[in-house]
Amino acid sequence: MTKHTTPHLILASTSRYRRQLLERLRLPFDVVSPDVDETALALETPAQLACRLAHAKAQAVAALHPNSVVIGSDQVADLNGESLGKPHTHARAVAQLQRMRGQTVIFQTAVSVVCHARQFAQTELAQVKVCFNPLTDLEIDAYLHAEQPYDCAGSAKSEGLGIALLARIDNDDPTALVGLPLIRTCQLLRAAGLKLL
Repeated sequence: MTKHTTPHLILASTSRYRRQLLERLRLPFDVVSPDVDETALALETPAQLACRLAHAKAQAVAALHPNSVVIGSDQVADLNGESLGKPHTHARAVAQLQRMRGQTVIFQTAVSVVCHARQFAQTELAQVKVCFNPLTDLEIDAYLHAEQPYDCAGSAKSEGLGIALLARIDNDDPTALVGLPLIRTCQLLRAAGLKLL
């Protein structure tokens, strides 16, 4: 690949939320599911977990597509240093939101861009502080039945009805909470040699 060739772009994720966010950049891209074990390591902080998994996802797909620029991303809800992932079930989602009500949770959202042909690999972390309202059990149950956010870290979708759960959002990359920090993604894609505009 020459330096000025526009490389093929791949999103190493099956998340529809990340796909929708990346579509905002109006770049053609493919989606490839990464085969990565998302189990946390012993003593791994939520931020370390998010960064490691984002990089692992990008690396796994880049190994199969060495000439492509590959984006990997991961998000972990950080409750006082404890990692909260996707609940997958209603009961687990209830338990997560009960623990988070009235609390400040940091959503650690990492993005990694890898291109073997360009010897490029960088990872960035976007931290979003979210203050949850002191929710009642009835409010939690009503929200979960309405939106069913069981595939979302922390059991809430701020871009939907989940905004009603929140008292405050503090961040510098407004798309980070949805699952792909586009400001940092753009920075990494430019560094990898992609022309965005």
